[in-house]
Amino acid sequence: MHILVTGGAGYIGCHTVLALCEAGFDPVIIDNFCNSHPAAIERVKELANRPYIPVVCADVADTGALERVFSDYPIGAVIHFAGYKAVGESVSDPLKYYGNNIKSTLALLHVMAKRDCFRFVFSSSATVYGQPEVIPIPEAHRLSATNPYGRTKLFQEEILRDLAFSDPRWHIVLLRYFNPAGAHPSGRIGEDPSGPPNNLFPCITQFLGGRRPELRVLGTDYPTRDGSGVRDYLHVCDLAEGHVSALKNIDGLQGVTSINLGTGTGCSVLEIIQCFEQVTARSIPYVQAPRRAGDVAECIADPARAHDLLKWRASRSLRIMCEDSWRWQQLNPAGYFPSSLYR
Repeated sequence: MHILVTGGAGYIGCHTVLALCEAGFDPVIIDNFCNSHPAAIERVKELANRPYIPVVCADVADTGALERVFSDYPIGAVIHFAGYKAVGESVSDPLKYYGNNIKSTLALLHVMAKRDCFRFVFSSSATVYGQPEVIPIPEAHRLSATNPYGRTKLFQEEILRDLAFSDPRWHIVLLRYFNPAGAHPSGRIGEDPSGPPNNLFPCITQFLGGRRPELRVLGTDYPTRDGSGVRDYLHVCDLAEGHVSALKNIDGLQGVTSINLGTGTGCSVLEIIQCFEQVTARSIPYVQAPRRAGDVAECIADPARAHDLLKWRASRSLRIMCEDSWRWQQLNPAGYFPSSLYR
């Protein structure tokens, strides 16, 4: 089956493309490379031993480009990653996030319906739960985002629920994942943000690699066990395999099904730093900084539904996430390109 992967050159996207290849699917990628790198796809082809993976350089909001993709390939399902994703930036520039994220999804859904393609795996987020009222968080938790990025995910989920209610042909899986981390164990693909990183793991590895002048811990006064934020960190390869499991089971899931992808275990920012110290045998100094707008103190998944419906569970440990992240940084000190001139 041909699977259209929007944002397939990004961090989670390229790992998922590789997992799709390994599972026998035929991925087709559409990406405008605004926060990703063509080199990632070349490396995926090497890892998958596939000489050719179709790549369309276009914005997902471009309906003409989408129409051409569906004309050129017999697309059987779509995995939708494309969209802006930085919490802090969404707070400072909300119109950018509402305009891009929602517009692209609407364009994609219109073309899918026109082409009789009704299998849709959506890259949602634990941010749709807002300030958690219970830990771990089940899918039935009240939905209420605390930042514009989270609200774009929440609004898109509502759109998808309305769509499925209007037309029973749709099979839609909302994958609400928690905090992706790590890299492929080969060190060939990993997280390489185009600007200053927003996620903790690349903040640490780039600091250790000399790419960042300091490591800032955003908030040390949360009501948690050590004052720093607690998150459910999930290896990106486990996450990619979760998407493959969703595709394999999607025909048995009618309408819209929301599913958490997480480990069910929380780790604090300071505990992550300590794990990196053990992995690298280096002391990691950090600067205490104020909380980031839109962040919550603690966010941990209840992954039971993923176990039940997808037969999926995370298998890679926190230490493996740190080891793989550090290997990626060591083998790619400047990311996918050898010079910042290419950034």
